[in-house]
Amino acid sequence: MSIHKSDALQYVKGIGPKRAAALREIGIDSIPKLLYYLPRDYLDRSRITKIKDLSRLVEAGNEVTVIGTVFRQLVKRTRRGKQMFYLTLKDETGYLTCIFFAGVQWYQNAFEAGEVLAVSSVPELDKLNRPQFIHPEFDRLKAKDEEDETDWNSLLHTGAIIPKYRSSEELRQVGLDNRGFRRIIRNAIRDNLASVIEHQPREILDRRSLMDIHSTLKHIHFPKSYDERDAALQRLKFDELFFFQLLMAYRRRELKGELKGISFNVKSTLARTLLSSLPFELTDAQTRVIREITDDMQQSTPMNRLLQGDVGSGKTIVALFAMLVAVDNGFQCALMAPTEILAEQHFFTLKEFLAKLPVNIRLLVGGQRKKLREDILEDVRHGSAQIVIGTHALIQEHIDFANLGLIVIDEQHRFGVAQRAILRQKGKENPDVLVMTATPIPRTLSLTLYGDLDVSVIDELPKGRKPVKTAVRTEKEKAKVFHFVQEEVKRGRQAYIVYPLIEESEKVDLKAAMAEFKKLSDNDFSEFRLGLMHGRLAPEEKDMLMHKFKSGEIHILVATTVIEVGIDIPNASIMIVENAERFGLSQLHQLRGRVGRGEEQSYCILLTDDLAEKRAVQLATNRAEAIKQNSDIKKRLQTMVQTNDGFKIAEVDLELRGPGDFFGTRQSGLPAFQVADIVHDTEILLRARQEAFDLVKRDPQLRLPQHEQIRKQFELVYKDLLAYVRIG
Repeated sequence: MSIHKSDALQYVKGIGPKRAAALREIGIDSIPKLLYYLPRDYLDRSRITKIKDLSRLVEAGNEVTVIGTVFRQLVKRTRRGKQMFYLTLKDETGYLTCIFFAGVQWYQNAFEAGEVLAVSSVPELDKLNRPQFIHPEFDRLKAKDEEDETDWNSLLHTGAIIPKYRSSEELRQVGLDNRGFRRIIRNAIRDNLASVIEHQPREILDRRSLMDIHSTLKHIHFPKSYDERDAALQRLKFDELFFFQLLMAYRRRELKGELKGISFNVKSTLARTLLSSLPFELTDAQTRVIREITDDMQQSTPMNRLLQGDVGSGKTIVALFAMLVAVDNGFQCALMAPTEILAEQHFFTLKEFLAKLPVNIRLLVGGQRKKLREDILEDVRHGSAQIVIGTHALIQEHIDFANLGLIVIDEQHRFGVAQRAILRQKGKENPDVLVMTATPIPRTLSLTLYGDLDVSVIDELPKGRKPVKTAVRTEKEKAKVFHFVQEEVKRGRQAYIVYPLIEESEKVDLKAAMAEFKKLSDNDFSEFRLGLMHGRLAPEEKDMLMHKFKSGEIHILVATTVIEVGIDIPNASIMIVENAERFGLSQLHQLRGRVGRGEEQSYCILLTDDLAEKRAVQLATNRAEAIKQNSDIKKRLQTMVQTNDGFKIAEVDLELRGPGDFFGTRQSGLPAFQVADIVHDTEILLRARQEAFDLVKRDPQLRLPQHEQIRKQFELVYKDLLAYVRIG
């Protein structure tokens, strides 16, 4: 939101003390913040259907909206005694029944005869071929006998576009439902819009053909056309992306221009010794990336580089070469991983590579014995721990490095700008930073998350690797799939069978690893040795299990997604994923990356439930959502079959899941954009980036009069990160 003078929200017409208190609870404590409480959606003429037209729209299976007056309310009981609530609406063309079978007691008291509602759902027909909605979404438009300037019955014949706002039970109790929000925001726009101060200079608005902030806020709430709404959205998206790119510009300027870093001598005896001892040849891509990294390490400014590489491309060995350069120069290295199991896997992998080299490597994770932990911390403090591997515990206050020179952060998307900066502060000098991800990141997301980083890409798999063959099979075909696994294991190969849960759950109808492990051991694979891997095992148990699997003592590893990253067993050539429809694309791609690491042909088989029964249940409650879910599932699974290219998979995954959930959960590294969509707003992002970077170049301290409001707004939007970013 924009900078403003102090104001009293409660004096806006229609608010008062009670509503002002309720608004403060959700972070709205000023008029500008109220004006930035944006509509979640709109009702418009093109989406409103007359009741008489519903029957012919049933076949299409699309969601539609009807506006009607509450005519009748009725509770009935089914033969099994279950209550059902029937709400009948009418418009000038007919009657529509809405059926609710969950929360009946609440719905019984929710509506008043004569009030006007907008209800949205996929239309269905009852036994008499009359239209009905099952559990529709609804918005209150007008209470019985309420005065309102909108003639809802004439809405079908006008171009009106009506904003819809998010609400809650607490807000509704003080009259702040959709109608309440429309009224107070309309009043605030009419009487108080001037309290919002324009922060973008006229030159940027003109150059980018952007709407001024007052017109933007007016048209985002009450547009007369979709062109007006879209122009307002364009301005709001630009602002969000502009201020984030301003943050990136300052980070990059500070790291590249003003911070003094360590100038390493990159002729490393340890690195040369490692290279000559490797049982494989580095790929051309690995060699190129190592050169890019060492070129950075020679500079007097700190390295700040992102290393992208698909699963199995060999990022860890590249990072190790950089670490050995730092160690040879007398510095310590820290490798931070997002989970303990990944930290442990890095530890064992690097220990194996460094077995014949005089390098002290220590692992720092939770749950270690007190004496061992104190011993490790002492090593870190005195500098004898040359490579320290751990989780975010590495950034805790009581952990002191003697001479930290290089930081490697794995799966960087799980860590934000602040965490990266805190770890950097552990060094007496400004250490180099190398961040890695095995999740290929589309360009728009890369610019958003890592706009302050240089980027290296390992775009080549090790020599001799064959693409993994992927197939989708249903539960009915499981016997054939298991027979295939049996034959491959008899030929000397090994397999993973992955389940989404550890134990069975009454709430979720999914396969559980522990129960299935027993069934598989007793039945389908009784002639083979099986192991069970999951996140609750102690580190020593995991280590022993992986050692047995790697040595061939275990033929089939039954596991949860704990094996998603970091495990490298060249002889494992089969990956079976149960309930594959429940996994995201990125996660499926990571799991598939556990096989295909040797010279043998490898296979990934995605087992899915027969969705027909589930689809029928879903259709009864929300047909539109069920159709979309099943469409997304098919697209995910077909993408896995069609390509092994992680970047193509990432593009589809980002498109399907949206930026916030791209990595499985909302991660701290991704800003919470309210309106910008980094999947589809690439052009706006690039324009905003150019303006932000040019601005920092022209006026680093934002001291020119025309940039004063930008500075104030930036300090307001990113106040929590200003400790890590210096303006000027």
